[in-house]
Amino acid sequence: MTTRVVVALSGGVDSSTTAALLVERGFDVIGIMMRLWGGAGPDGELYNRCCSPEAVADARSVCVRLGIPFHLLNFEAQFKQRVVDFFLDGYAAGVTPNPCLECNRHIKFAALMQQALALGADYLATGHYARVVQTPGGEYRLLKGLDPLKDQSYALSLLTQAQLAHAMFPLGDYTKTQVRQMARERGIHVAEKSESQELCFVAGDYRDFVREHRPSAFAPGPILDTAGRVLGRHQGLPAYTIGQRKGLGLAGGEPLYVVDIEPERNALIVGRQGEAWHDSLLVSGVNWIAGQPPAEPAEVSVKIRYKSADAPARLEPLDAGRARVVFAQPQRAITPGQAAVFYQGDVCLGGGLILRSRGARGARAGDTA
Repeated sequence: MTTRVVVALSGGVDSSTTAALLVERGFDVIGIMMRLWGGAGPDGELYNRCCSPEAVADARSVCVRLGIPFHLLNFEAQFKQRVVDFFLDGYAAGVTPNPCLECNRHIKFAALMQQALALGADYLATGHYARVVQTPGGEYRLLKGLDPLKDQSYALSLLTQAQLAHAMFPLGDYTKTQVRQMARERGIHVAEKSESQELCFVAGDYRDFVREHRPSAFAPGPILDTAGRVLGRHQGLPAYTIGQRKGLGLAGGEPLYVVDIEPERNALIVGRQGEAWHDSLLVSGVNWIAGQPPAEPAEVSVKIRYKSADAPARLEPLDAGRARVVFAQPQRAITPGQAAVFYQGDVCLGGGLILRSRGARGARAGDTA
């Protein structure tokens, strides 16, 4: 029997090219687009750019050209609960969340993958720039995509062995430039379509979105320096993130940066640039892609945000799903709520959410966490 693959479509060039490549390779391909919850757009209608009317039309058109079935399935409730509420609750708790990781973990590779398997598919394919390989011993490994500018393994670091067993990333061996060229050669009309780096479910400024749905999170409070002196008033903690300099409303003196956010006191902590650097962090809710942590501390490289460079570090697995990361060199603006993702070469070991530092600022951020 021909292997059946469901392709998660967005109407963009990456997922469209993924579908085209799989059709050419002889797979039985089904295209599925997810209808996701969205906030109010400029016209007052609910809007999610990943499933806008234009995106749906583009995805359907690609499927017609490829001669494959197209389905538009409703995942609004799951997306609202697992992704949007996670995002809102994170800002309300004083951290800076990354909803894309939660979407991959709970929506694409859980809810959608379950639907794909129910349709008799062996795999769910997406347009992510990453790779999956299986070792001779049967373990699935997540590898970086070959294009260093587009590698998306960071956003997939919370996937499990069971999910990777049914995941397919055909674009992982290509660069973005090559993918656009392949789309042109195949007459895919979205070959030149631009891609958005914004949140799919927020039409405008995320601060306005959080204010609308979690208004209590925007209680004004003190801006303190690291010695505890009051320097001013902030307009609500969700409006700020670690490392921010502009928009603090503090006049005169040397430049100050956000170095901590303390929701317990509803306080924004600012300091000199050097006080925004730390040489360690503590991670919670760690997902080990292999299914278990390394038996001993390991030398790794770590990303502390999607676009950051890998930084050499020592990884120390702890109990209760935690790990400590000690960097070879201090890192700037380590941000609670973002993911820390661990690598050995191209192999992604997993990752988890950065916890708040409770150590002395400018010292080791994980010492007293």
